[in-house]
Amino acid sequence: MGRILYWDCSSGISGDMAVAALLDLGADGDAVKEALESIEVEGFGIEVSRVMKSGIDICDFSVILDQAHENHDHDMAYLYGPWHEDDDSHHPHEHHSHEHHSHGHHSHKDHSHEHRGLQEIIAIIDAATMNPEAKALATEIFTILAEAESKAHNVPIEEVHFHEVGAIDSIADIIAFSVAFDSLAVEEVATSPLSEGSGFVRCQHGLIPVPVPAVANIASSYGLPLRFIPVEGELVTPTGAAIVAATRTLEALPDSVIVKRVGMGNGKRHYETPGILRAILLETPSA
Repeated sequence: MGRILYWDCSSGISGDMAVAALLDLGADGDAVKEALESIEVEGFGIEVSRVMKSGIDICDFSVILDQAHENHDHDMAYLYGPWHEDDDSHHPHEHHSHEHHSHGHHSHKDHSHEHRGLQEIIAIIDAATMNPEAKALATEIFTILAEAESKAHNVPIEEVHFHEVGAIDSIADIIAFSVAFDSLAVEEVATSPLSEGSGFVRCQHGLIPVPVPAVANIASSYGLPLRFIPVEGELVTPTGAAIVAATRTLEALPDSVIVKRVGMGNGKRHYETPGILRAILLETPSA
């Protein structure tokens, strides 16, 4: 069976958490940087840093948007319109080392009415500096998201549009994830149940229940195991669910595995969980 990647989603999963966990695991950061610098999208930079959480040193991956594109949530803005959660956790306070890469020109026009359809996003992926396997994975993740939104809003997939603000975050997260994942050359992927919270999140059109419709649709379509824990809030984002749906190959782990490396990614929201995603690289013992 060879190299297995195991997602430990005890605190849920989001796109930025998944990128950070893979970088911490040893994914090719230079390839990620090169891919992000090559994409034809303006108004963002990235920051890769180390943060202390529960006394543990873990990796943080942030997409930093310029003021014209500022958005405090990675998924909700494009799935359900601009997001109104008051979240000051976008920049963790305990950095002790980081690198920052800016990309694109700062544009001052109003971006709130710009949208991108799935085909436009696939064209951006195709034009980026990435391996064909990474391009295929990024396209699959975005297609899973578009299918889930199509179902949630009862519109054909070709009419699904990703709001400008959320799309930049998600294009960066998903391209970074796909390049990082491709660089690790794992053969199989398994997941723990995805821990999810409860309650409601606010979007442009009002309150929507957790799990949000896109996450519920992805879990339903791809048979993702969920585990509801007594935490109020959205622990599994649509991008996080789509990443698991696109990468999972195993229903369960083998009986015996050897832990080779562990990567830990930081979650930015302040909920009653540690907010850590673990990506664990396993190998099956040779017979």
